[in-house]
Amino acid sequence: MTTPHTPQPQRKSDGKGWLDFGPRNLSRDNENRDILVPPVTDHGTMPNMRYSFSDAHNRMEEGGWAREVTIRELPASDELAGVNMALAPGAYRELHWHKEAEWGLMLYGNARITAIDENGQSYIDDVEEGDLWNFESGVAHSIQALDKGCEFLLVFSEANFSENQTLLLSDWLAHTPDDIVAANFKKTEEELASLPKAEKYIFNGTIPGSIEAEKRANPNGDVVNPLTLHLDKIAPIQSEAGRAWILDQKVFPAAKTISAAIVEVEPGGMRELHWHPKSSEWQYYIKGQARMTVFNSNGLARTYDFSAGDVGYVPNVAGHYVQNTGDETLVFVEVFRNPDYSDISLNKWLATTPVNNVAEHLNLPKELVQNLPQAETPQPVIWFDKDKAAKKPF
Repeated sequence: MTTPHTPQPQRKSDGKGWLDFGPRNLSRDNENRDILVPPVTDHGTMPNMRYSFSDAHNRMEEGGWAREVTIRELPASDELAGVNMALAPGAYRELHWHKEAEWGLMLYGNARITAIDENGQSYIDDVEEGDLWNFESGVAHSIQALDKGCEFLLVFSEANFSENQTLLLSDWLAHTPDDIVAANFKKTEEELASLPKAEKYIFNGTIPGSIEAEKRANPNGDVVNPLTLHLDKIAPIQSEAGRAWILDQKVFPAAKTISAAIVEVEPGGMRELHWHPKSSEWQYYIKGQARMTVFNSNGLARTYDFSAGDVGYVPNVAGHYVQNTGDETLVFVEVFRNPDYSDISLNKWLATTPVNNVAEHLNLPKELVQNLPQAETPQPVIWFDKDKAAKKPF
């Protein structure tokens, strides 16, 4: 049944399209207006570059849950994969390791991180909302929720990574002969009879005491570069319509594989037109609503809509923007399989190219080209509709 408020595949700007009488999923059509009615600038066939964690299978465990978006769910994402996980107070993501690098962002609550690297050096720290961690390939680690419980995002350096295929402490010992385990620990088999007989993965535990009370002595000492980064220690790039934190090995030396930017866009603002020259962009939307058009040469362009909990993807060097289409601050994270963050701004490019060159390319008067944006400092977040910012409901 259609009503005057039912979204229809009709485009007023050029009169194309017609009514859709159903059957149809109206909630999906409302979430993805730019797929139902693409802007006239969209053209050609491009792969899907949006997937929601809400559509991902959720693995339920004692003390928490985990769901993943890999190349299986989002085939266009051929460099990175992501996991969304939550732990109840005291619960563990058990001691484990994997061949992929892991980049983590706390979304809610607090947790304790422990790790040991290939030099036998250890690390322990507590993280809260907005803080990061990084474990390179092979680094053994654990995550335990503290008194608030926690939820976090994990990004891995391989597109086909699966959270279900990590190397777990309990699983390893359960599949090693009992006499070998006993000999390794210099104990009897009887003393170790209570060892787990299968993997634990996520399980309930006891909320730990302070780091000072819990930390054990290690003759090899602590890791050279901290494996966590507290966001309040990093100064953001302040822009006219928002701000951005650039998080790469320059400020987080332990992150040798993955870099990122956390971006905030005010209502009426947009992440400017740009591209990334070194790697593809894997996005996670934390708060708000967004619109993005991806241009990938040969006249190919497609527009996508995003909400909190969605994953977006932009192929290497593809041009794009991210517009805040809601009434609250948009917050999202851009993640790259490269230790160095890099981007090229369209505004900066045109502002540093000879005026006549730009004018003749764009069929514009030289006077207009001279007045195109020429910010001396980076302005990754600019106004799309400055008047909208004055109408914020808070």
